[in-house]
Amino acid sequence: MTATPPPAAQENTEENWLRLDSQICFSLHAASRAFNGVYRVILKELGLTYPQYLVLLVLWEHGELPVKKLGEHLRLDSGTLSPLLKRLESAGLVRRERSSRDERSVEIRLTEEGTALRRRALRVPRRIVAATGFGLDEIQELREHLDQLTSALDAAALEGAPEHD
Repeated sequence: MTATPPPAAQENTEENWLRLDSQICFSLHAASRAFNGVYRVILKELGLTYPQYLVLLVLWEHGELPVKKLGEHLRLDSGTLSPLLKRLESAGLVRRERSSRDERSVEIRLTEEGTALRRRALRVPRRIVAATGFGLDEIQELREHLDQLTSALDAAALEGAPEHD
């Protein structure tokens, strides 16, 4: 019985494109799950989940925001964001209030506790960098490539994914 050659040694044919280990989407999915595992451990010390941490990152950077704008930054719809914001409010980290300018809009602002948590969160990025084993330049380059990939995929989704020969 002959062993199947490793993927790198196999001819790059369309048939091999259907192998799981050839899928960029799966590599990104696996990396995302691995990141979530590391974040879960690190953020547990702050009493946060990864999605809650992302909300706080946006608020620490931009200050008070309407839910709609917060969702745009996070690429989340209000149905996903609302329960997340309720949990952050219950934890005393954010406050949700109807806008005085537009009653249809809900503004999200940090509480004193939410603002104070930022200082403790400053250690998180360093720990994530250490976990990757990458240098800062490598991480910056990877992030730039992923941003380009995201833009290309957003454009392709709007046009209907084009075929590539």
